[in-house]
Formats: sequence, C-alpha cells, structure tokens
Amino acid sequence: MHDLSLKSLVGHDLKAALEKATIYRALNQPEEAESICEDILAVEPKNQDALRMLGLAITDRLERHVEAFDYAMKTFGNLTVEYDRVYHQGIAWERLGKAHLARTEGLGALTSLEHALEHFERAEELAPPSAADPVLRWNRCVRLMRSNRMLQDAMSAPQSRQPSLGD
Repeated sequence: MHDLSLKSLVGHDLKAALEKATIYRALNQPEEAESICEDILAVEPKNQDALRMLGLAITDRLERHVEAFDYAMKTFGNLTVEYDRVYHQGIAWERLGKAHLARTEGLGALTSLEHALEHFERAEELAPPSAADPVLRWNRCVRLMRSNRMLQDAMSAPQSRQPSLGD
C-alpha cells in the first residue's frame, strides 16, 4: 500500500502550478484546480492569486454543490485588497443564484442575486477608475433578473424573503 501523505510544493515553481490550475478551470475541471491551489496555499497561505483561483474553482461547482458556498466566501474573505474581496464575493453570490435557478428555487435565486448586486455596487465604488468588471457583472445579473420568469415570479410574490433550499 502506498503512503497517502500529501507532498509539498516547497522548492517548486508555484507560478507554473497556478498556470496549471488556470488551465484546469478552463477545461471545466474545477476539482483539479482546487487541488493545485490548496497545494500552493500549503506553501504560501496568503498567495492572493491562489486564493482567488481557489474561490473561483469552488464557485464553478456550486450548481452541483451549493454547500460549497460558505467555503468560497471564506476563501474570498482571505483576499487582502477590499475591492478583490468584495468583487469576488459578489461572483460567489451570483453563481449561488444561478445554482438556485438550476434547482428551480426562485426565491433563493432572487435573494442570492440581490446580494450579488450589493457586492458589485460596492466593488464599483472601490474599483480603480478603468475597471469595468463590477459593472459587467451588475449588468449580467440585472439582465437575468429581467428575463427569467422564475425570478420575475419571485419578485412579485407576496412571501417572506427568507430563502431555503427547496423553496
């Protein structure tokens, strides 16, 4: 039987490892990207690029694993620049909203997208003058909210705004 201890990336090229994580995300293999980022963070716990990539890889799985949302938010919460932290937490909320939509949970989707809008609005205030990303994400959420029938129904429904899984 093999020793199942994890091996360390100490002494290895962490930038090259992060590039591999980027490739795995592009290939829609977020678990592979997560594993690489966790190896990088074991060597450099505050590596901002690895934290950002890890959080994004986690959110890539939200449609199948909504329980990973808290892990994504915690990961993004470790980003040291407030703009990055707020913007990426907005992405997590947006992707959670889309995961709720895929599960036909309209109220959960609406609530999550509203949280995303709050984050993107705050990120826009914090962003460098030329950064369009918060505006682009805001506009995508608004277009989704305007065009999706389930979200339209949730916006007009006279019910509690407390979502639950399976609403």
